[in-house]
Formats: sequence, C-alpha cells, structure tokens
Amino acid sequence: MQLPVMPPLKPMLAKPVPKLPSGDMSYEPKWDGFRCIVFRDSDEIVLGSRNEKPLNRYFPELIDPMRESLPERCVVDGEIIVSINGRLEFDALGQRIHPAESRVQMLSEETPADFVVFDVLALDDESFIDRPFSDRRAALEGIADGFHAPIHLAPATADESVAMHWFNTTEGAGLDGLIIKPLAEPYVSNKRTQFKLKHVRSADCVVAGYRVHKSGDGVGSLILGLYTPEGQLRHVGVAASFTAKKRVELTGEMEPLVLDEMSDHPWGKWMDAEANADGSMPGAPNRWSGANGRDHSWVPVRPERVVEVQYNWSTAGRFRGTTKMLRWRPDRDPESCSTDQLADPDPITDDSPIRRIVG
Repeated sequence: MQLPVMPPLKPMLAKPVPKLPSGDMSYEPKWDGFRCIVFRDSDEIVLGSRNEKPLNRYFPELIDPMRESLPERCVVDGEIIVSINGRLEFDALGQRIHPAESRVQMLSEETPADFVVFDVLALDDESFIDRPFSDRRAALEGIADGFHAPIHLAPATADESVAMHWFNTTEGAGLDGLIIKPLAEPYVSNKRTQFKLKHVRSADCVVAGYRVHKSGDGVGSLILGLYTPEGQLRHVGVAASFTAKKRVELTGEMEPLVLDEMSDHPWGKWMDAEANADGSMPGAPNRWSGANGRDHSWVPVRPERVVEVQYNWSTAGRFRGTTKMLRWRPDRDPESCSTDQLADPDPITDDSPIRRIVG
C-alpha cells in the first residue's frame, strides 16, 4: 500500500459544548458506532480504528462494498454502524469484537454493518489533510455519487435550524447529538478541534455498592441500580471521576451502610461464578476488561441512598459509559427509582436523510 496518507492514523476528535456554536460551521449527525479511517489502494483495504488496530476481521461484509463504492486510491474517515429496526444498536456492534471467526461471520450475516463517510483525507496521490474542511467536504461530495449501500454519505448542513431539527428528532434512532465542524479548519489527527453537542439527561438511582479507588484512597466509583416493574434491583452502571476530596467524603457516606454479609444484599447471588457468566454484574469479568488485570471487586451496601446522576445515553436498560454524580436525593425512596426513567425516545417519523441510512 502506497498512499499520501498512510496507516496507522488517529482520527480527528471533538470536544463537548453546552450549546450549538454559530459561525462558518458544518453540522452533522453524531453517529453511535465505531470510528473508522479507511485506507484503500486498489484491492488492498485497511479499516483503521480509533486505537489504530485494524478492524478488517470484525467487519468482513464491508470490504467488497468498499471496493465497489470508494475510489481506487483514497483515504476516508467515517463511522461503522449497525442498525436494527430503524435504530442504531451499539451493543450489537460491540458483539463483533470477538475472537471466534465463525461468530464474527455469523453476526456479519445476521446484523450486517453500514459505513457512513463524513471526511476525505486523500484522493489518488494528493493529501487533503492540510486543506480546510470546506474543501474536503466538496471533494467528498464529488465522490459520493459512487456510494451504494451499505456505504453512505453523511448528511451535513450549514443551516442551524436544520441541525437543531436533527438534534431534536433523531435521538429515537440511536443518534446521540451533533458534530460541528469549522469550515476553515484542516484535519488534525488526535486533536479535539471540532465540537459535539450531545443529549444530556439525569436519573435518580439507588447506590447499591462502591469500588475503592485504584490509589486505595476513598471511593473510586458508586455502583448504581434501578428497580424493574417486578421489584428487582437491576445494575445499570456507575458514577465516577471524583476529586480526591470527594472520594474521602463518599467513604464517610458509605461506611455506615456497608454489609458484612453479602447474602443480605439484593445482588447476593451475583457472587456465584455461574451467575456471573455473562459479565453483566458488578465485579464480573467480561471480554472488554477481564484480561486487563484490573480489580473489579466491589463493596456491597444497604440500598438506602439515592443519588441523581447525569448521563448521555442508555441502551438495553443500562447507562452507556460513566455517569456524573449531581447530588444526593434524600427526598426520594429507593423503591421509587425505577427503570422507566431510561425509556427510549420516540423513533424518527419524517423522511430525513438520516432515516434513509438508519432504516
């Protein structure tokens, strides 16, 4: 492979903003998938990931469509997504990172991926890295006539009202906000020179336990639960990223609630190895983190305290990523903290270009 921009290359990133920036900007949907820079030189294709490791073996169904849709020599930036019943499903996408080739092949047929292209970094022998985004977008639109599903051109607009319409109506399709790109900026690898406006919401959760900080000094994370309609306390995620002072303060809050007997906890049976087999419970190993040597043990507490947390997105009844603690809620009974707080938003109903990609 001989291209003007060669792998590995870390993608350009975006920093969060509290409101939509104005000015000479391009606004795009924020896709909930795996970031991927595609390097193509004739029949040779490399799917570069955010951590610079190739994704080819995990998405074999995209290779031939890329050969059919992309120019023979190019480098393009985009997002690998999986859509099921008109909604992006990150969990289904994550299942692809599996060591068994047979399972990857099965999933590629059952839940095939799409690739949404939103930037071009090179064409033929010419690098576009130093060009402003306005030039790169024009070049991208110039090659997009050759795109065929599952390869798509990302919708973009310079109209703030259109952008906010997307922001307000596409959450139900699994998109989590907007990416805002200054038209005059070059492509800067691994730098947050673009912006992102994400949906932000809060939920009142039961504190069911905690993990000690890796330094051994104070609470590192609070383990959160919500009650199902059947009255079961379900593990939904964690709150973390506390200051050193807050970690010590939380230790004082938690110590009077610590249970000596795990059997007295609603999740007592989770300590059983067989119950932990699917990796969905606190302290359980999983394929993402089970082999990295981290200590996943946790301290159970009486589920009597309620905390309000801020989160960006939930999927399958659990928070995506770490939540941020906002405040204690002494006015809330733990039993009133239910999973219906994580209800899915309404699906897309208009015939937008986003719906045509997601299905």
